[in-house]
Amino acid sequence: MRQAISEGKKALKRSAASVPKTTTTTRKPSAVASAGGRWIVGVATGVSGVRRYRLFKPTVLSKKGSAHPLIVMLHGCGQSAADFAASTRMNRLAEQYGFMVLYPEQDRLANPQSCWNWFDARGGRALREASSIVAALDHACAAQPAIDPSRVAIAGLSAGASMAALVALTFPKRFAAVIMHSGVEPTSASSAATALAAMRGHYLLTSPVVPSESPMALPALLVIQGSADNVVLRANGMRAAQAWAARTHAVPQAARVVRRGQRYPFTTMDWLGPKRHLQVSLREIEGLGHAWSGGAASQAFSDPKGPDASRMVWAFAQKQFDLPAHMLKQDL
Repeated sequence: MRQAISEGKKALKRSAASVPKTTTTTRKPSAVASAGGRWIVGVATGVSGVRRYRLFKPTVLSKKGSAHPLIVMLHGCGQSAADFAASTRMNRLAEQYGFMVLYPEQDRLANPQSCWNWFDARGGRALREASSIVAALDHACAAQPAIDPSRVAIAGLSAGASMAALVALTFPKRFAAVIMHSGVEPTSASSAATALAAMRGHYLLTSPVVPSESPMALPALLVIQGSADNVVLRANGMRAAQAWAARTHAVPQAARVVRRGQRYPFTTMDWLGPKRHLQVSLREIEGLGHAWSGGAASQAFSDPKGPDASRMVWAFAQKQFDLPAHMLKQDL
């Protein structure tokens, strides 16, 4: 985990060298909310503990009585909710497309590096934290009737990606989509030691999934992984995608390469479920390290070159939100 933080600081120094002197590096919440909306602070309490969160509500949500989608964003190690919002610039997309963004925040008392304890299955912290994130979602939905609970997606970076997948595995009916950016498949570790090993591509089991006769009803998964990631090695992206596909009995399709302008090229591979519905998609970005693809140059764990991972998150989630209700019931 400390290595991940060190790599993020190095990435910040590298990106700062190419940023004009007029660029600001502030991480204050007020700056994060400058997209024009409201930056709301909340606290959810329950049997799983206390979970602080921040919620971004765009100004465009002015029509009373209408319900809007929500993206839950889980930060990585060494980040806060405000840092992650500044790095991903998800609030700008929320203002543009009319959705809200929920940023649960890890407590440093739970982890000194602000990492989500997705790996602590033995001690029970993993499931408690997953439950507390859903409690924050429930609290936000109760406080903001404009949130449509049927159109919720969850995404995360690094440890946040692993926790996002764990939350979706534990509470699959609550989410229409889950997005992992540079994370480890959550059942690949059960302790801090095995988590570090998994990050390096060393696993206790060849496959984390035991084949079943019936497919699991899970939300669609998007995996974003950098080929040059030396913190969470590239093999983890394929492992996460294949594990999700095995759980849902999804079938792999031919891979294809996408090149757009000066951005990093990436390889896309999909797995289709029943009725050829997209169940899993893997985007392996050539040359990307351990950083949010297309993120703000002024932030750690962020690579501004792109492609824009935030737009990938929203586009993938939006496709799931637009599915007919009967398909969601069958495939989620």
